[in-house]
Amino acid sequence: MTGIGQLREGPLHRDLKAMLAGPGDAFEVRVDGYVIDLVRADGELVEIQTGGFSPLRAKLDALLDRHRVRIVHPVPTERRILRVDEHGEVLSTKRSPKKPGPATIFEGLVSFPTLLSHPNLTIEVLLCREDHVRAPAPVRGRRYMRDPGQRRLRDVIDRIELSNPAHVAALLPVLEAPFTTRELAKAMKVPLPLAQKAAACCRALEVFTDAGMRGRAPLHDWGLHPKTNGIGKKR
Repeated sequence: MTGIGQLREGPLHRDLKAMLAGPGDAFEVRVDGYVIDLVRADGELVEIQTGGFSPLRAKLDALLDRHRVRIVHPVPTERRILRVDEHGEVLSTKRSPKKPGPATIFEGLVSFPTLLSHPNLTIEVLLCREDHVRAPAPVRGRRYMRDPGQRRLRDVIDRIELSNPAHVAALLPVLEAPFTTRELAKAMKVPLPLAQKAAACCRALEVFTDAGMRGRAPLHDWGLHPKTNGIGKKR
């Protein structure tokens, strides 16, 4: 393996890159004009994306037809918030009440949902335990209080692969059709904006089909039903 690069990466990105690498893999390799986080010995290109997916669009458009690409996205399903002083000494530790699950992937996937139908693309969701290390107190920005920090990996609880629309369907609860996006949000136990993104992705991938209207609310039916499709888990 070559040495780990330091291209504007935080601790979480760096730790995941080291965890994912195997014998013969190389870090920070330029491929077709783009720097790739990890190139595996078998040729697969691995991009670790801790934030939104939209910055990857141009890179995927350029690479997917010639290369196998894997996007690895960590989700902090268990998170501790650590307050530290200027010397790094821990002042307090608090467990975050937020427990996002695999459905969080729709936040990123909505940037390019139809690309998941491409045979060369795999999205891997890592359900992680993380520490979010922050300063002793929030700081005031120009318009609002800011509480920046660093995400640090503790361990990975589970790994889920999405490589086709059926895997996306398997992330969803079983709902009797037709149903509205608001009903989908309730069944998923997520805020309505996330359910709206999930619905947009599922429409694009033909997991959902148009079922008319109920008042002013669009109705969805199943194109691919979650009950009949397994999800790609890695053990």
